[in-house]
Amino acid sequence: MMKKAIMAMTILSSVASLAGYAQAQASVPAFYEAAAKIKPEGALGQIVSQEEIGTSVPGARAWRIAYVSSDLADRKSIVTAVVIAPAGETPAGGRPVIAWAHGTTGTAQNCGPSQVVNPAKELNEYFLIDGDSWTDYGQPGLEAFIGQGYVVVATDYQGLGGGGRHQYAVAATQARDVLNSIRAARSMQATGAGDKAVIYGWSQGGGAALAAASLPASDDTQLLGVVALAPFDTAPLMSGKANDAAGAEKLLQDVAGAFSDNVFNFAHFAMNMWGTQAAFPQLNLTDLFTADGAKAVDRVFSNKCMHSGADTLNFAYGATYKSLLNAKLENAQAWVKALVQGSVAPVKPLAPVVIYWGTKDTVVPPVMGKLYQDQMCQIGGNVARVQLMGEQTHYSTPGAAKPLFLQWVKDRIDGKPATNACPTN
Repeated sequence: MMKKAIMAMTILSSVASLAGYAQAQASVPAFYEAAAKIKPEGALGQIVSQEEIGTSVPGARAWRIAYVSSDLADRKSIVTAVVIAPAGETPAGGRPVIAWAHGTTGTAQNCGPSQVVNPAKELNEYFLIDGDSWTDYGQPGLEAFIGQGYVVVATDYQGLGGGGRHQYAVAATQARDVLNSIRAARSMQATGAGDKAVIYGWSQGGGAALAAASLPASDDTQLLGVVALAPFDTAPLMSGKANDAAGAEKLLQDVAGAFSDNVFNFAHFAMNMWGTQAAFPQLNLTDLFTADGAKAVDRVFSNKCMHSGADTLNFAYGATYKSLLNAKLENAQAWVKALVQGSVAPVKPLAPVVIYWGTKDTVVPPVMGKLYQDQMCQIGGNVARVQLMGEQTHYSTPGAAKPLFLQWVKDRIDGKPATNACPTN
């Protein structure tokens, strides 16, 4: 009897601990806790909160800001960001704005890159030898941009600090966050920002940059160019393939299979579905995941960032992580349509686009960039696609591409026309 009583108490204690875990919320610094309580009212790009912060970049000032944005369905949100600008007097005509769209950091409220201690610095990657944090943060080429007199703004995206649920890899939403971050930076008198702008992004942010290139600006911002580093873009892979249930199911099964080769890639797939369901609430996670799998995915990615989330799935499930998926994926047509709608619209880019990619990228298939180029060139866009020297991976792409995109951006700001780089055959 004593053993049974002890066992019962142990089980009850474990259940209580799990219940407490399920109700836990990711903790965030005070600035973000306050921002998450602000109602998303006002004009797009309107700053609702800001604080000046330190930066190690010579000759620069920096701020954390919270501003009004919206998602692909025009539902408003509060989004956080970091803004970095040269100190000193503003030149005539104002300073160009460079908007950075970051790669995958996760889905919980504490995954916004601006939340680290020193967010205004050169890109610092978790996976690289010199990485000094649990996440990727910073902006590649920042010191060069500041030295050239540009303002840099780096959005966190909705759900990564300003409240709400992050619509991970929904490029149509993240594109709006990027464009509204430009409006926010331009509204700050201290930045001296003018009307010229360039967008650059990597991975998840590369997709956001491509999506932003096809969204019309509602103000007088002059978008001069878009740089996409190893961009994630599912639309060309899926467009026109959701016309029948069987085709959509096969496509979704293929995607799930392709991203289930290891637990790290599976975590990306799970986050993508979790984020898509946040953008399209009529969908159900149990269409794709078992009941227990849907609960696990929601619990993990509501509270953890990318690397800790993947580690948790690995620790909890080991080689059995695929068991979280249903044997047969349901409602595939609706899911495929949502994935396409949330990706890059088939609309001619409003400015020249350049894509940089590496031959050893096993995280985002380079064919995504090729299909985007083919699609946009056919409708009159100007899209260059540059293979980086050597065997560049997904994570070495930003560093390898930096000397190239710094010059490309400078040329656009200096008014040099971009040669039409679309293939002629």
